[in-house]
Amino acid sequence: MYRRPGLGGQLLYQLLAWAGIAFAVFPVVWIILVSLNPSNSLFSSGIPKKIVLDHYKELFSDPTHPFGLWLWNSVKVAGISSLLIIFLSALAAYAFSRFRFWGRRTGLLALLLIQMFPQMLAMVALYLLLLNIGRYVPWLGLNTHTGLILVYLGGALGFNTWLMKGFFDTIPHELEESAMIDGATPFQAFVRVILPLAKPILAVIYILSFIGIYSEYVLASILLSHVKTYTFPVGLNLFLGTQYDTRWGVFAAASVLGAVPIMIVFLSLQRFVVSGLTRGATKG
Repeated sequence: MYRRPGLGGQLLYQLLAWAGIAFAVFPVVWIILVSLNPSNSLFSSGIPKKIVLDHYKELFSDPTHPFGLWLWNSVKVAGISSLLIIFLSALAAYAFSRFRFWGRRTGLLALLLIQMFPQMLAMVALYLLLLNIGRYVPWLGLNTHTGLILVYLGGALGFNTWLMKGFFDTIPHELEESAMIDGATPFQAFVRVILPLAKPILAVIYILSFIGIYSEYVLASILLSHVKTYTFPVGLNLFLGTQYDTRWGVFAAASVLGAVPIMIVFLSLQRFVVSGLTRGATKG
């Protein structure tokens, strides 16, 4: 039987909750203060005596650092990659959830096994693969967003397929059977019946994929080599410079603006997050 904690326990829980909120909010507040401080200092920034927007103006006035283009590149790559991940993961998860075929269990375990190895282990192989592909298909090779999107697709299907399969398992089979009795094909039943019911898990996977791809740095820095094709994390690194020429104010301003697309995506889809995660975890 659940026993309500005493007054001391309640105070302890409240203190822990407020401490967690403070640890989460403090870095964000600090970066915002740095972006508004004219001193261009990271460690001596408190509440600035004079608030200026010079660092934000510099972001869009420096032709050697096209910040707006970097931000658009990241939104484009992350958005397209996330949509393709949802589409491919949904097809794979539906097949594993609804059909019984030879190698089904082996395929599920193989996806889980592959997911244990980080994508960083294949950096050299991915680089050489895109290098050779680019010799015959230039728009799919190195320093292209299309090639980068394909690399991101290969590393995200395993976990998302498992997550989506668990959600599909909670949807009754009778719904599809009723649709097919009314004349729908299996694919039409999947598109018109299953996918609308799976909006919560689709939104969760889109959010997770978008955030992960949007903030990914290592692969993007290896596969992209031109300043106009850089994504936001790669371009952001250019503001750090050397230990004698670090533009902390501009860096902080870019970080603040770079968080806006993630906030927009999350706030737009947050109502699906809880149901998408809990239903997918109840039956795997």
